[in-house]
Amino acid sequence: MAMMIPSFFRNQRNNNSSSSLFDPFSFDVWDPFQDFRFPSVSSQFPQETFSGFVNTRVDWKETAEAHVLKADLPGMKKEEVKVEVEDDRVILISGERNVDKEDNNDTWHRVERCCGRFSRRFRLPENVKMDQIKASLENGVLTVTLPKHEAKKADVKPIQISG
Repeated sequence: MAMMIPSFFRNQRNNNSSSSLFDPFSFDVWDPFQDFRFPSVSSQFPQETFSGFVNTRVDWKETAEAHVLKADLPGMKKEEVKVEVEDDRVILISGERNVDKEDNNDTWHRVERCCGRFSRRFRLPENVKMDQIKASLENGVLTVTLPKHEAKKADVKPIQISG
């Protein structure tokens, strides 16, 4: 019988065992109930409390020059999204999608687009140039570029062997 063990590093593209112990997703909290619907609970709270938009997925890749975060935010305008740095080493991506105004004469057959607030935090590594962070939103994809400091090469000093 197979057991399902939650992965705290979901959707990791490669399992490089030589990677450092730095965990960029240390602020992500695994929610074992995120994919379940509880109608009895949701009927007790306003609709904006439960939003599928809350779990906005973010890809994080590292290149030789920078760390790059990409988040899918379809239909959002840049005025509805915030990118902020907290506590010097935490980047916060947040925003809110508002509900479309209803016309009481309309008949809705299906409502699947979600609305509400979202917020994602990531702890940044030490090699980020904090004063050069840039963000852009194009075609519903937010791209945050975090340039890196050049890695210092270790000074190698040969030691003479006597004898």
